[in-house]
Amino acid sequence: MAAARMPPVVLITGASQGIGAAISEVFATEIPGVRLALVARNRANLAAVARRCRRRGARAEVFACDVSDAAAVQTLAAAVAARFRAVDVLINNAGDFLARPFLKMSVADFDRMVAVNLRSVFLVSRAFAPAMARRGRGDIFNMSSVAGRQGVAGDAGYSAAKFGVAGLSQVMRLELKGRGIRVCCVFPGATSSPSWRGSGIPPARLMPAADVARAFLDCYRLSRRTVVEEMVLRPIGGDV
Repeated sequence: MAAARMPPVVLITGASQGIGAAISEVFATEIPGVRLALVARNRANLAAVARRCRRRGARAEVFACDVSDAAAVQTLAAAVAARFRAVDVLINNAGDFLARPFLKMSVADFDRMVAVNLRSVFLVSRAFAPAMARRGRGDIFNMSSVAGRQGVAGDAGYSAAKFGVAGLSQVMRLELKGRGIRVCCVFPGATSSPSWRGSGIPPARLMPAADVARAFLDCYRLSRRTVVEEMVLRPIGGDV
């Protein structure tokens, strides 16, 4: 008789607020006993998300980390391995937004957008994908944006970084599909989250973060014979 499979370990970066927090809570609610590794820079906010997830029956652990820093990510990988051994689902959600037109964007601001939105995806994936490949099973979700499919005026660094996430995801999918790892790149439009505060866009034109989170869960739940390679989500009432 085959041994029962343990509940998955799901690592979510940028889990302290917005879409990341919503993903954490949806997985906690829908997958009994799920084990969550919640990662972000703000430990206090992470702790609040972890408490909500535990009330839903999850085992949720907090890992404060700047995922754009290579040394910090290596420390994170060691800490997660000590706590959970292996990661089954990696959700590269961490990111930041800065509106700057091309002619006014400083080199420092451009580098920061690339670091937090693209370099972080490479670093965290490179830290956890090898173990998935050795086991022959895993899921990686990389968060891009609709600004990573079509350039947006005024978002030079952000858009460039999110296009990079899309390209990196394609390469990862090609190289890892033979190792049992599914790679999905997600392109959400305007979503109700802290990054859209003060944007002037009416709330009715924003997607609920919980809807975006559920899309991640639904993709994960498909049989291992199927992969959603790319997923575009937009508010029904607009094109942002």
